[in-house]
Amino acid sequence: MNMKKKKPLLILSVIAALTLLLSACGGNGQGGTPAASGGNNAAAEKGNSAQGNLLEQIKSKGKITIGLMGTYAPYNFVNEKNEVDGYDADISKEIAKRIGVEAEFVTGEFSGLIEGLQKDKYDALVSQVTITDERKQSIDFSEPYVKNDVSIIVKGDNSSIQKIEDFKGKKVGVALGTNDETYLREEVLPKVGDFEIVTYNDNLNALMDLNTGRIDATINNVFALKPLIEKNHLDLKTVGEPLKSDYAGVAMPKNSPELQAAVNKALQEIKTDGTLKTLYNKWFGVDPNF
Repeated sequence: MNMKKKKPLLILSVIAALTLLLSACGGNGQGGTPAASGGNNAAAEKGNSAQGNLLEQIKSKGKITIGLMGTYAPYNFVNEKNEVDGYDADISKEIAKRIGVEAEFVTGEFSGLIEGLQKDKYDALVSQVTITDERKQSIDFSEPYVKNDVSIIVKGDNSSIQKIEDFKGKKVGVALGTNDETYLREEVLPKVGDFEIVTYNDNLNALMDLNTGRIDATINNVFALKPLIEKNHLDLKTVGEPLKSDYAGVAMPKNSPELQAAVNKALQEIKTDGTLKTLYNKWFGVDPNF
């Protein structure tokens, strides 16, 4: 072997390797970061597209999963055929039909519905979810599909409570996690002074406690309470003028513009073609007033 010839070749190989190494380091300092960033952006865009295109996912599976209480007649309840029924159910079916899918109902306590929506348990909520600025921070809403006037409900022989100022020193029941609970805590309590707020997972238990004297009053809308009062033969009545008017909308996951647009389009059709009026009269016995 000729060692003198191999030595220069070895030196050249080492120089070439060092040149490649330095080039690579320089590329990582300048070109490497944007390339990695571009990859992350692409992944983020893909993720955002999948999240934002909830409407296409719904159409692909052929159904929209609707979350509701199932214990809030005449809005939503389970009928004698063990089917989800009521105004909310009918509105849901009409929306689904106009989107081109079926409505699938999943029931749960109201206090857990919004959390379930955020965790993808439901595609939307149609369960008298009142539209508020606070809720808009975490979920999206459609245009209103119902207007509810909230009143004070007391025992039939009550003579001491006629207005919210009379709540002082009393026990007032309200459904847990509802806009009515927020109203009592944030508006009525500071204005009126000390009274006890008792929360319930459903309206029937609140009405039963009111009927037996465990609480002194509750607040809710007459549409919701009238069938419960009549069915259970409770000696209760509303007093005074309505405290406020609430508007409920279809609740959807945040940043779902395609689904929101499709739901709003369906609701506009429901109003225009007279379906809303028909459903209002079917379940409430009056024409819509919004």
